Amino acid sequence: MEWDSGTDRPFARTRAALVAGALGLLLAVGGCGASGDASDSGARAADGKSAPREGFADEDGAAASSAEKQTDGKAAGKKAAPKPGAAGTHVIRTATLSVEVKSVPKAVAAARGAAEGAGGLVATENTERLDDTYESSHLVLRVPQDRFQEVLRELSGSGKLLSRTSNAKDVTDQVVDVDSRIATQRASVARVRELMDKAERISDVVALEGELSSRQSDLESLLAQQASLKDRTSLATITLDLTPPDAPGRDAEKEDDPGFLDALGGGWDAFVTMLRWIAVAFGATFPFLLTGALALLVWRVLRARRAARRVPAAARPEGEGTPAP
Repeated sequence: MEWDSGTDRPFARTRAALVAGALGLLLAVGGCGASGDASDSGARAADGKSAPREGFADEDGAAASSAEKQTDGKAAGKKAAPKPGAAGTHVIRTATLSVEVKSVPKAVAAARGAAEGAGGLVATENTERLDDTYESSHLVLRVPQDRFQEVLRELSGSGKLLSRTSNAKDVTDQVVDVDSRIATQRASVARVRELMDKAERISDVVALEGELSSRQSDLESLLAQQASLKDRTSLATITLDLTPPDAPGRDAEKEDDPGFLDALGGGWDAFVTMLRWIAVAFGATFPFLLTGALALLVWRVLRARRAARRVPAAARPEGEGTPAP
């Protein structure tokens, strides 16, 4: 290499010295690492522990880290590529209807047909006979979310709508949280099973079995919550009450405000009721009154007799002491 100027030679020497120093440092670090690995291997051999058992903790840590990486990768893949057709929100919809119909059996059949025609089902049906002529029915219908409004309109138009309430609850956060916890719990169960396959001592196997049972129980509880949320978000619930127009108990609701005759009749009933209670009270106290009257009569008779006896006794001494004229 040629130098055009004498001032470049000191820089070249300095660069060569730095390269040589860096190479020496790398060689020193590699030698220390090799000696450390050799000393660790010798210490393990001196302790007398078997090689597979000694590597158990290392394998556990590697298995744990690999399982966590796989779980993170699966979760990231699920978040990055959602399932096609999955809804962005999860909503629980419920509604309650009270309808007055001319024929309850026909209305029940129509409601059942509407639910089954929409792809749903009748979860509960309870028919009660009010008397020999009238009956009422209570139904709980489950219909798909996309047909909820359609079925609701059809049921509302089946007769005279008396009352209607509906409710929608967004449970998207709860669904996402349960799904995430299930993924984590499944990875945890898989990690414990992998450790059980590599365990050699009975004590380790027993401890891992207890841990696996606990984590499996938590996973099953989360799966049950997920199934319940899926059922309530995929099928809406409609509670339907069907009653006839002339059912007993509705006459009082249809009556007008009370008038003068109604007030007079009510007053007369109150007066008769008062007299009846007075008669009852008199009948209850009559024995006591009779006993008191007899006691008072006896007392007056005895007092009169005592007064009659005192009068002659007081007059007799005065007559005897007076001289005859």
